Amino acid sequence: MKVKADETTRVYLIGSGIANLAAAFYLIEDAGVDPQRITIYEQWDVAGGALDGSGDPERGYLIRGGRMHEKHYHCYWDLLSHIPSYDDPDVTVYEETMEFNERYVSDNHARLLKEGKRVDLSSYGLSLQDQLDMTKLLFTPESELQRLRIEDWFSGEFFRTNYWLIFTSMFAFQKWSSLMEARRYMLRFMHLMPGMKRLRGILRTKYNQYHSVVVPLQRWLGDKGVRFELQTRVVDIDFDLDEGKKRATHLHLVTNGESRTLELGEKDYCFLINGSIVDAPDEGDLKTPARLKGVEDSGSWTLWKKIAAKDPAFGNPDVFCGDIDRSKWYSYTVTLRDRTFHDYMEDFTGNLNGTGGLITLTDSNWLMSIVIARQPHFPDQPNDVKVFWGYGLYVDRIGNRVKKPMSECTGEEILRELWYHLKIEEMMEPIMQSDRLVNCIPVAMPFIDSLFMPRAFGDRPEVLPEGTENFAFLGQFTEVKDDCVFTVEYSVRTAQMAVYGLFDCGKEPLPVYVGAHNPVAMMKAAAAIAE
Repeated sequence: MKVKADETTRVYLIGSGIANLAAAFYLIEDAGVDPQRITIYEQWDVAGGALDGSGDPERGYLIRGGRMHEKHYHCYWDLLSHIPSYDDPDVTVYEETMEFNERYVSDNHARLLKEGKRVDLSSYGLSLQDQLDMTKLLFTPESELQRLRIEDWFSGEFFRTNYWLIFTSMFAFQKWSSLMEARRYMLRFMHLMPGMKRLRGILRTKYNQYHSVVVPLQRWLGDKGVRFELQTRVVDIDFDLDEGKKRATHLHLVTNGESRTLELGEKDYCFLINGSIVDAPDEGDLKTPARLKGVEDSGSWTLWKKIAAKDPAFGNPDVFCGDIDRSKWYSYTVTLRDRTFHDYMEDFTGNLNGTGGLITLTDSNWLMSIVIARQPHFPDQPNDVKVFWGYGLYVDRIGNRVKKPMSECTGEEILRELWYHLKIEEMMEPIMQSDRLVNCIPVAMPFIDSLFMPRAFGDRPEVLPEGTENFAFLGQFTEVKDDCVFTVEYSVRTAQMAVYGLFDCGKEPLPVYVGAHNPVAMMKAAAAIAE
């Protein structure tokens, strides 16, 4: 039953990812909750979750990854249309982002490379059988796809096509990823299919997503009076589960090693981001590999596992965090006090930096990709400092040049593998030997692909499980019909579902845009696939 918030309503948000930042906004603006009675608990010393960006020009910058944007993220753009931008209080984040993308239009001329040369993308390379398998998949209900992997549906030839190389590197799907989730992507982003070879329709933020999105949101919430308690971990939640109702009663917290228990009163609520794709990371540097951690090092996963043991409606986290070898990822961020590499890539690709986006090295055993964003990518980045980011999907394979798995490589070794595939070793060697190479920071992330693990109905809890009275699950590991995980849109939508589902706001979550429901998009996509 929805209730009206009043001056005694208090809300505790566990985790400071985009889902809870959005929830705080909607609690204030739509539910009428007093901002000073909203508290956000975050286990780390910085807010933002997967939307990150840190470092400096002396030690090197770090971007663990980047979320894709496109114009039909209706919940996300609704949120950011109310938030002043990082640089200008008179311009919203939405306005800044749209204007930025009008100036730097995504049109990648070198999406796939092989032997240091551009791959011909005049065709996706899909056989008639691949096209039939894809069509059959789109018309198969999700109920028949539970626990299935992509490789259970498509033949081996499919995984050698340009389509798969673009799809896997763009969205980070693996052969063993959930077929159900892959189908959602194909349907949801059908309208992007004709331009996917060149990343047309993909939008980027002016800076990295921490400074462009998280900082403005956190600033807006802090100015309103929302409390951020950083370095505070919620280690357990008690529930009253009698007679079909589900009510959170106590939060157990640890701050700086000191434990305390918070009792939830009659008009208190808590929102939990269950699970995290960027929890338990480890960073290396030029001379040190990143170290892979596990569930025991993760606050978010250990909390969800405790909660899930209390009620089947709270999901099954083991499905997502139980096979780290299949959910792990390694990324790397390179900081150069030199423009040689960026100038070469502009000349080689024909893309002004900021207009190309993801470039994948198809003959890399690690399936390496890089992204060269518009510079500066950080507000404090000097003109003579350049940054780019990359990742590998098959990190346990031996490199083509560096005869080690990517997971065991230092930043320097990762760079040498990259230069080898780009055929620029000789050009870059003087920079490798100079102080112009500031850093290459590899990051091990054990759960980055966990949201794509094959699943069944019920493995992800509903945002509001049946009988819920005062709590909600938010983020990537909740169930939202038709929408796609690994997107900021998904997280913000769960915030709307939680706030509008618990509080009488007179509003409903914005509808999910599905490209396959647009007949023009469907016809264009079918023509592109058949090329």
